[in-house]
Amino acid sequence: MKMNRLGKTDLLVSRVCLGTMTFGEQNTEAEAHAQLDYALERGINFVDTAEMYPVPPSAGTQGATERFIGSWLNKTGKRNEIVLATKAAGPNANQTWIRGGRHNLDPANIRAALDASLQRLQTDHVDLYQLHWPSRNVPIFGANSFEPKKERNSVPIEDTLGALDDLVKAGKIRHVGVSNESPWGVCEYVKQSETKGLPRIATIQNLYNLTARAFETTLLDEVCYREDVSLLAYSPLAFGQLSAKYVDDPQAVGRLTIYPPTWSPRYLRPMVVEATREYAALARANGMTPAQMALAWCYSRWFVASTIIGATNLAQLKENIDAESIVLSDDVVKAIDGIHARYTNPGQ
Repeated sequence: MKMNRLGKTDLLVSRVCLGTMTFGEQNTEAEAHAQLDYALERGINFVDTAEMYPVPPSAGTQGATERFIGSWLNKTGKRNEIVLATKAAGPNANQTWIRGGRHNLDPANIRAALDASLQRLQTDHVDLYQLHWPSRNVPIFGANSFEPKKERNSVPIEDTLGALDDLVKAGKIRHVGVSNESPWGVCEYVKQSETKGLPRIATIQNLYNLTARAFETTLLDEVCYREDVSLLAYSPLAFGQLSAKYVDDPQAVGRLTIYPPTWSPRYLRPMVVEATREYAALARANGMTPAQMALAWCYSRWFVASTIIGATNLAQLKENIDAESIVLSDDVVKAIDGIHARYTNPGQ
């Protein structure tokens, strides 16, 4: 499997990353361990998680994902064989079970979040520590326009980086990254790191798939290219919508039918469904499953360092990893861009 370097770091990661947010909700501990075993067998060395996982988030399950990974690490002794990434939750008053609902990206919260993650993961360090979403007001998770009236008090980026700097010096973090960030955020993190001698972000973990390509048009791809910040693409199958299983059977069992529509409304938008129908037809006409084409396209994008995949069973995981070897023809890529021109970012 092809390996890519993350930003300016020494971290070499597989261009397919095992996402784990189903561990503890849709997957048992034994199933989680089986997925980790299989991913390593197939050449994946990159595992991504978060303190708030699994999803949908709840008080009863929070932290289970990291605990399952930790028990696997303890059982197998393979900590040195993987690049391990986790994330600290940003502010969300509704998630009162995470540090009393007052969690933010200030030094005390970041230290508490990391120490708890390390304990659950049964390791003394993480290779990549990411900020799950910003402290400040920014349009994310389906919101696609900036609203000044939603401005709120936020932790200065300099303070957040200062806390991360202390943890890097303590040996608990090797490198840092951001998630669900904007071009301004990336530039500000880079500026603060360079002017204050603080850790430089290596990665940005943002939404990117066939129905959500705003990364290409918000200048973020240029920002990340010029500043050498690697994209970790999440939700490449749009919560399973791009597998076309819901188009084929609207009642198919999966995240979009198991959980309330309020959890992932953007992937249920009529234009997302129509776009998926066309992408699925294109894939099948060219001898691929819809999931394989969607993933092969994402894997091949020049600015994607690693694509984070998730699965609820080994058959899905195999299909997702197998797509890494598929090379899309120029005609297929042209046809994909044609569909995108008709259905521009309905899942953003």
